[in-house]
Amino acid sequence: MKRDSRVTLSRSAAAVAAVAILLAGAAASYLLLRSGAGSGDQMAPMTAGATPGEPMQEPAGASPIKGDAPLPDVVVQLSEDAVERAGIVATPVSRGKSSTALRLPGVVEPNAYRQVAVTPLVAGRITRVSAELGEQVRRGQPMAQIYSPELSEAQTRYVSARAELDAHERELRRTEKLAEIGAASRQELERIHAQHTAQSATVQSARSALELLGGSTAALDNAGPGTGVEATANVPAPLTGVVTERLANVGLNVDSATRLFTVVDLSEVWVIADLYEKDFSRVRVGSDATITTTAYPDLALRARVSYIDPQVRPDTRTAKLRVEVPNPRNELRLGMYADVVVADDNATPVPIIPPSAVQHVGDRTVVYLVNPKEPGKFTEREVRLGPSAGERVEVLSGVQAGDVVVAEGSFFVRAERERLGLRPPILVAGAASADQSKPGGAETRGNVQVAKVVVSEQGYEPAQLKFRAGSPARITLVRTSDKTCGTEVVFPSLNIKRALPLNEAVTIEFTPTKMGDIAFSCGMNMLHGTVVVQ
Repeated sequence: MKRDSRVTLSRSAAAVAAVAILLAGAAASYLLLRSGAGSGDQMAPMTAGATPGEPMQEPAGASPIKGDAPLPDVVVQLSEDAVERAGIVATPVSRGKSSTALRLPGVVEPNAYRQVAVTPLVAGRITRVSAELGEQVRRGQPMAQIYSPELSEAQTRYVSARAELDAHERELRRTEKLAEIGAASRQELERIHAQHTAQSATVQSARSALELLGGSTAALDNAGPGTGVEATANVPAPLTGVVTERLANVGLNVDSATRLFTVVDLSEVWVIADLYEKDFSRVRVGSDATITTTAYPDLALRARVSYIDPQVRPDTRTAKLRVEVPNPRNELRLGMYADVVVADDNATPVPIIPPSAVQHVGDRTVVYLVNPKEPGKFTEREVRLGPSAGERVEVLSGVQAGDVVVAEGSFFVRAERERLGLRPPILVAGAASADQSKPGGAETRGNVQVAKVVVSEQGYEPAQLKFRAGSPARITLVRTSDKTCGTEVVFPSLNIKRALPLNEAVTIEFTPTKMGDIAFSCGMNMLHGTVVVQ
């Protein structure tokens, strides 16, 4: 009998065999897929608006960009429909005069040509004071009254001299009539003429003395025998203005050198600022200036530089600069701090773009260039900006006049670039090595301690820095707002004073030698910060 060669498997053995076959198939599929990935035959991802089959642009670099490294250009491709939906509007980069200006801290002072110290014309005792401190007075308005024996004596002499002159005039007329009929000699007539001339001179001398003591013309004309003698004199206001000082009080004995009041015409004031020696070539008499104050942030007063002191102070290396400012509504008060922005006479033309064209990438600023020959392609380029004024922003580097940038819709282009991941992350300077556990911790670069301070409307950010003693330190300050008094920084203990132009980095370098605090402040001593040396 022939034996059957088939093998009968149990159910459990069959199940194990089936699982083995499945595992073998999965392994084979994995190897095939891996092999295909290495051959480069797979389809690349699509960009928005890209042609099917066109690969997405690779990022500019696989590793993060360091905070101080320049950003490479990145091209963003958009379809025609995407450009229309985003409302993208391009505009050429124009060229205009740079608005770079000097910003100087100043103080409001009275116009020295319109400030008068009021003194009496006669000596005596004050009997009445009618002008109060801070009162607005008009020219000629009585401010005080003085009882003066000197004035009384001068009036008595004048009245007496006029009475004698009248007697001489009557005698002269009588003698002239007698001489006509031969009853008086020629010699007698000449003698009376001489006496009349001498008495006329005496009257004129007494009248002049009264005028010097403040006597009015009408009162002098009416003075004569039988009229009362006035022993009081008024102290009139010499000009229309405000009483800024009052020293007069009833009962005070005064003479012609005693100062009773100070009156200032505030319709025009002076703003005095310090001009650094290095900026002398940028300012001249007649340069345009703009005055702003923290009390009236929306008020900008236009004026011109009227005077620059020819002498330089040896301790600060500055010269006094004066701006005459109209003040019709008396907004500017004496002693008030003010910012003086002086136009730079040496300003050169610079590229200008609208503010809407600027986008921020980390701590950088970029714009998007348009090539008219390649519609839908936008090049993201890093730019360095200068001051902004209204609807214009100056560009210091990155673009030139004639380039075309996205003026409206730049945010959409930036969002698309971020969505596609076309740029690696940017490391902000100091973010990696600064001590985050301590406010104001400094970054160490080599053997130098580095920190950055932003001067904004709120003050110094951060207001406290921490350094180690014995190692060189470098502080970079950037003022980001016009609405701050921090237009300069002062380190009194280090004898350092530097101006802080808008949006420009200013570096302070020193080496702390011992532990303790180093204070710094703005030039007006209103903003304060501290360097803690540990």
